[in-house]
Amino acid sequence: MQTKTQKLNLFKKVGLYPVLCPEFARERSLIFILNEIAGSGAEIVQLRMKNNSSKEFFKTAEKFREITSKHNILLIINDRADIAMACKADGVHLGQDDLPPETVAKFAKKLIIGVSTHSPEEALQAEKNGADYINIGPIFSTNTKKNASPVGIEMVEKVKNIVNIPFSVMGGIKTAHIPDLIRAGAMRIAMITEISEAENIREKFSELQKKIR
Repeated sequence: MQTKTQKLNLFKKVGLYPVLCPEFARERSLIFILNEIAGSGAEIVQLRMKNNSSKEFFKTAEKFREITSKHNILLIINDRADIAMACKADGVHLGQDDLPPETVAKFAKKLIIGVSTHSPEEALQAEKNGADYINIGPIFSTNTKKNASPVGIEMVEKVKNIVNIPFSVMGGIKTAHIPDLIRAGAMRIAMITEISEAENIREKFSELQKKIR
């Protein structure tokens, strides 16, 4: 069992950050997609199941934990600290309307805690409240966050200079955007559809990894 410090050290080395959810899988199972990216050298994966029951979420999380443990992949659970703890995940990723990070940290001492942020103010607040990392987004318009306004690449440049914790970027990011994001200071790029809706997931994953590296 890794310590939280060990998990965070592994997180800091992450480049490509795949996020998997049933709605954007082209009717393929999440287990299939996870096995594909695991076979391509994935270092981390986030499981996101906003429209499923708690039971379905937990059962899938258990399967994810089995596979990620086998391949030494960090497993992050979206929104649900209880499910993250129950399946022995490595971390939880919280939205602005979820439990605050300082609350989760009190009962989930071994979890990496990530927080979604949409402005410099939210980024600073998340760090102050005990987040281990933040996500900046959505960078571009995206169907995965239909009600959120894109913050643009400029937000990456603003936030990187004011926080002292690692950050990832997410939201409508395609292969062609990677060079501009890296120039802006992004080191960890989270993607959903560019990976999970690809015709050949392994091939696409490897292509993305090379571009980020």
